Amino acid sequence: MTKERVKKFVFFLFILLFFLGTLALYGVGIYNDSEQYITMHIHREPLYPLFLAFFRLFAGPETGLVLAAIIQNVLTACSIFWLIEYLTQKFSLPLAGELVLLALELAPHLVTRYVSALGIFLENSIMSEALCIPLFQLFLLFMLRMVFEKKWKDMVFSLVFAYLLSMTRGQMMTTIIIWLVVISFLLLSEKRYRKLIMPIAAVFCVFGIRSLTVHTYNYFANGYFMGNTYGPVNTLTNVIYACDEEDGDVFEEGSLEREFFDIFYRGADSIQASYRYASDAPEGEAAYLEGHHDMLKFDVLESNLSRYFFGLGKVDYYQQSRMSDVMAGRMLRKLLPACFGQWFYDYLLLCRNGFIRSIAVVNKWINWAALAIYLSAAAFSVMALGKDKKSGAARVMGLALLFIAANVCATSLTIMCLSRYMIYGFSIFYMALFLLVVELVRGKLRPGRHPDSM
Repeated sequence: MTKERVKKFVFFLFILLFFLGTLALYGVGIYNDSEQYITMHIHREPLYPLFLAFFRLFAGPETGLVLAAIIQNVLTACSIFWLIEYLTQKFSLPLAGELVLLALELAPHLVTRYVSALGIFLENSIMSEALCIPLFQLFLLFMLRMVFEKKWKDMVFSLVFAYLLSMTRGQMMTTIIIWLVVISFLLLSEKRYRKLIMPIAAVFCVFGIRSLTVHTYNYFANGYFMGNTYGPVNTLTNVIYACDEEDGDVFEEGSLEREFFDIFYRGADSIQASYRYASDAPEGEAAYLEGHHDMLKFDVLESNLSRYFFGLGKVDYYQQSRMSDVMAGRMLRKLLPACFGQWFYDYLLLCRNGFIRSIAVVNKWINWAALAIYLSAAAFSVMALGKDKKSGAARVMGLALLFIAANVCATSLTIMCLSRYMIYGFSIFYMALFLLVVELVRGKLRPGRHPDSM
């Protein structure tokens, strides 16, 4: 075995032992959402419940969860190792640089355990994030290969992993759109306009396949050919939060929608789950909305919708969920335009917290630092592109910022940007920032050298 292979083996072994060590120390994490994945709940995307079901069928209910957690950690270690190795080779980094990338990859796993309110190692948990993290690392790997190598196999693999991500968490449907944006940019930059039809058609096919897969899964798992439920109810929650009493006038007097609005509005007011009770400061209002979203959704909207539709008789949980979604959708179409100003202001506040949590934690002392870091990333990218329009690090940063923006803006539409929803962009952003610094320093030391030759 060569010295280089020994180094790679030791490097991978360290990563693997880090993750398996946390599992040995802290065990498998069972949390509020875990039961929904285990029972293949209608609210949850198919891939992670099927992943758990396979191991539970293979090794039994309890041992299966332990085995699933072990595989989650192994997949996480492998995906991190492969991504670091690719970036190390692409940018010709020394061992010290490779160790910096490793530290940046491990950082979010430590942040969610020791800094964020979650206080857990995600890769040890029975939650879809545990599978989503390695899938996202592999998506990034093939996206970067697509950007740098421009090979069709990388385009196909990156789209496949985008599809798998969307089947694990709904918010990750953004990766399919990101794939389309990036490949369209590559084709347009090369003036290959006619070939745009292929990625556009591929994306339509992937969304169609995803919808068919979800419906088919729910048919076999729950007995109904339907998609995942309660997305519209999630969205309606933040709209009700932004409403004033007179906004209910958009509904016809005596209609069922008006009746629900009055119930929701009074319920929100009774628990003070409304923007009117929030602090005037943006920080306070964002925190207030985040703190009251679940209370408003579960204790007011979901409980009253369930009570009404179950009260109709001969309605099971799945029918009730679909009816609730339909009602929420009908109310959204009329109610959102009436309170759009306040809702959009709240949406921007949620996005603000999402952008911060993508690279840091929300804290009055850290928020401005996060802004400075983003501005530094933009400045370094402009400087790198000024030296070389084909800057490799600037392309990595562009992909990182594109994902962060898409993830934040999409998540804020339906719920709040918790750390575990935002954690995916953390490592790639800071790795891109590190690579930018490396490029700029090398450019000063060896002017005229092309980044792709490093």
